[in-house]
Amino acid sequence: MHRRPGSEWARRGSRTALVVAGILCAARMAAQAGAGELKPFEVDELIAKNIEARGGLEKIKAIQSMRMTGTMTIGDARMPSVLEVKRPGKTRFEFTLGGQTAIQAYDGKTAWVVLPFAGKSEPEPASAEDAKDMEIGADMDGPIVDFRSKGNRVELVGREKVGDRDAWRLKVTLANGDVRDVYLDAKTYLQFLTVTQRTIGGKPLEIESAVGDYREVGGVLLPHFFETSARGLAQKQSVRFDRIELNVAIDDGRFQMPAASKPAEKPGPVPTPAAR
Repeated sequence: MHRRPGSEWARRGSRTALVVAGILCAARMAAQAGAGELKPFEVDELIAKNIEARGGLEKIKAIQSMRMTGTMTIGDARMPSVLEVKRPGKTRFEFTLGGQTAIQAYDGKTAWVVLPFAGKSEPEPASAEDAKDMEIGADMDGPIVDFRSKGNRVELVGREKVGDRDAWRLKVTLANGDVRDVYLDAKTYLQFLTVTQRTIGGKPLEIESAVGDYREVGGVLLPHFFETSARGLAQKQSVRFDRIELNVAIDDGRFQMPAASKPAEKPGPVPTPAAR
């Protein structure tokens, strides 16, 4: 039986944060450089090439905010989407379907969601797993830039074949203990894949986040297409951004969880006229 988009979202609920996490981590770590001869690199050398390819550390750090506008696709559903990120450590992702808008946001301290497709029409704190994903994604520079000062660890696993690509595989262990594999194209140093481990409903899943369609924006190379899938599952989730704006004015209130709207007060009993 064909699932209606609304029922599919109700089934998934807050699992949509996996899309956000895939988008934010890929966007912050992506890079491109000129072709070169393959040879083994130390971790610091490879990261330096990655940073240089993105436009250099100075240009990367000069980006104080970012707004990405496009469309998310899941199955037959196409949803207008907006991703906003602001230093230090703030992010907001929203998408609309059938006139309803879902929100996933993090203000640097609190992660929260509004998921009307899952019956959550009022803002509420995100699950612990989703909150962790949003906190990681709010790092505008990505976990490999200044990784030591962030308490992260990066190891060069080596050169591997991924499909028809030669790639460098980096094992990134975050300060919170999460581990992900980041794959950089061995010729261009362009990130094209991140693989993370997640547990959903008590079941371990390997999540693949692929990136592509690189374009230069403000002197920095950024991907405009992201696709997230779980190994062993057919359905994929993708986002294509048509527009990326840098250093736009975004009020901090956009990232803060608003108070839930108060329910309408029930009218009191109508007084009975006194008998005369």
